[in-house]
Amino acid sequence: MDIKQLKFLIALDQTRHFGQAAALCHITQPTLSMRLRNLEDELGLVLVTRGQRFEGFTEAGERILAWTRTLLAAYDGLLAEAASCRGRLVGSLRIGMVPLSSFNLMGLLKPLIECYPQLQIQLTSLSSEQVTDGLSRNQLDLGICYLDRINRNHFDVIELGATRMGLLYDSRHFRFSTPSLAWEALEQLPLGLLSQGMHYRQSIDLSFRSRGLHPQSILESDSTYQLIQGVSAGLCCAIMPLDHGLEGLSEHIRILPINAAAIHAPVGLLLRRSEPRSALAQQCFAEARALLCPDLAPSRTLETP
Repeated sequence: MDIKQLKFLIALDQTRHFGQAAALCHITQPTLSMRLRNLEDELGLVLVTRGQRFEGFTEAGERILAWTRTLLAAYDGLLAEAASCRGRLVGSLRIGMVPLSSFNLMGLLKPLIECYPQLQIQLTSLSSEQVTDGLSRNQLDLGICYLDRINRNHFDVIELGATRMGLLYDSRHFRFSTPSLAWEALEQLPLGLLSQGMHYRQSIDLSFRSRGLHPQSILESDSTYQLIQGVSAGLCCAIMPLDHGLEGLSEHIRILPINAAAIHAPVGLLLRRSEPRSALAQQCFAEARALLCPDLAPSRTLETP
């Protein structure tokens, strides 16, 4: 058994397809299949249900997958720890985050990468529940999500504040004469909204319902990018977070604050408390605390190694 075999197993779990898993690992499909069968022979277990295509993992396969994730996380942690001992911060930091909040992640990532140019970031847009699940399963190193349903006994948390909302629009297609807007002013506008069921969307729906308003939702998507495309095309306006940096995407994009518009559950940066925790995740969390909460963090600041 070697690390590559375990990585092949994780790749198959990610893609659910033999050919795509092989491409992800930069090997041929026959090589991937052979190495996985060698792993099965060594463990004395059937891990993968095979037909003409990938059909899933066996019950034993799912249990081995859980250990595989832990082993690979420990392996990555070992490499990061060795780099840290050499005064370097290297490796891939996996971050899951809710799609919309008033926290602009680039304000954290930019100084990190400037000081540690060998650091790689993997960003995934997820719901709060998926973020905490990914942290618990060691599929994520750090998470950014709403804190109203978080068990703080399981996570170290840096609170990032509440999310305030505004109306994002393209000045070539819409014009407003006031410095802010009431919810009532949004009722007759064509709106692009996140898909129903998402935390951010639930807060918007509640704000409309509590005022007896019935908005015109003409575009719904779980992709922030597609909503912004709709705004740029003049198809709609969108209710987006303030202080997210969205207005900097184009000279025509503007955002107006909406009166009494905020998601009361604060957003936070999370690090799992239970082991294994990679040295990379812990170091980046400490750097985030120094950047975001300088009054609470130790006196150490970012320095180029």
